[in-house]
Amino acid sequence: MTPRTAEVKRTTRETRIQARLVLDGQGTVRVNTGVGFFDHMLTSAMVHGFFDLDLEAEGDRHVDDHHTVEDSGIVLGQAFRDSLGDYAGIRRFGSASAPMDEALARADVDLSRRPLLVLAMPPLPNKIGTFDTQLVEEFWRAFTLHAGANLHLEVVRGSNGHHVVEALFKAAGRALDQASGLEPRVQGVISTKGALG
Repeated sequence: MTPRTAEVKRTTRETRIQARLVLDGQGTVRVNTGVGFFDHMLTSAMVHGFFDLDLEAEGDRHVDDHHTVEDSGIVLGQAFRDSLGDYAGIRRFGSASAPMDEALARADVDLSRRPLLVLAMPPLPNKIGTFDTQLVEEFWRAFTLHAGANLHLEVVRGSNGHHVVEALFKAAGRALDQASGLEPRVQGVISTKGALG
């Protein structure tokens, strides 16, 4: 099987980001964005999705972490899209739940080339450590738009902000692993209309 990999670089006046993604990996991750909690969340998603990811980001963090996190979502989404090639042979749909202590999160994804994010979370503290929790939504919106994914993320319950967000990222990683996985019974793309998008 040809390895499903992609390398993406993005350079703007606000960020410089490069990433290498291997879909059929072992969960080997090296992430350095300068945003510690975000690095931890990306690592959690990739490890539990069995994706290999090497991502390096520099951003205008003297302003805040917004551009670094959002643009990392853009780059990772593009890497997913590119590594899927023509989307032939993939399962397309994936669903997973992940508990973390008192928190429980669910993710459902359709790699349909019709991007949409639906996110349902309880109110979170404004910050987890130094991380602005509004950036959870910004990251996943950027990712879904550039990956061509229809992604529904829901926190079923949870009170600790760290647990809630980490459960969400882990569930998303597992669901993306299912959806991007190859299914030998699928010839071409799995769609009643014979095409995606």
